[in-house]
Amino acid sequence: MDGRFSRTQNLIGEEAVKRLANCRVAIFGVGGVGSFVSEALARGGIGALDLYDSDKVDITNINRQIIALDSTVGRYKTDVMKERILDINKDALVTSNILFVTPEKGKEIDFSKIDYIVDAVDNVTAKIFLAEKANEFRIPIISAMGAGNRLDNQNFKVGPIEKSSGCPLARVMRLELKKRGIKGVKAVYSDKPPERFENDLSENPQKGRTVSSISFVPSLMGLIIAGEVIKDLIGWGKKK
Repeated sequence: MDGRFSRTQNLIGEEAVKRLANCRVAIFGVGGVGSFVSEALARGGIGALDLYDSDKVDITNINRQIIALDSTVGRYKTDVMKERILDINKDALVTSNILFVTPEKGKEIDFSKIDYIVDAVDNVTAKIFLAEKANEFRIPIISAMGAGNRLDNQNFKVGPIEKSSGCPLARVMRLELKKRGIKGVKAVYSDKPPERFENDLSENPQKGRTVSSISFVPSLMGLIIAGEVIKDLIGWGKKK
């Protein structure tokens, strides 16, 4: 080891660092939440990261996405994130997959090689598909619920989605997963409903309402998710 993960090794031990280096995590959605998940996992020493997103960096992403800079606007998010990860850890195995996940397109993904799934997409159909695949292949999964329209970042909870409350997206997911008999999907959610701001100027009669956001809310959710993934992969807190 060249020293880049020495402080991590001091905290969790050599065996745990080796375990993380041999793990493959798939991150679906590399936006406000997913970009921070990817960054933290790379800095945590995860050895293989599969990035999935079909979007390009837009100027409106700069307020909350770690990959969004003037210099990256117009480039595919997964390509930018891959470059950043390799600049953090040159030995990491990173795949950039320009893919909007659907049940049909998801057939291209080999889930059998994945050790952990991070669901950071905002499409319910995609989220359900990922939960189904995690259940089918017995892969641990953590799912990001709504981070938009929020200024309060002190109410995030981690737990099985069937025990979640306060989040409209989590409510939909609870119902859909219950129909499919899927239990125990770990979720990160706020137990307070999203805000409705009087000065929200995002309403467009033709496009509907764009979700508002700020720098410190999706980033915190992403860091919480990354922490859960790393702790789960090394078995932190589990009884021996």
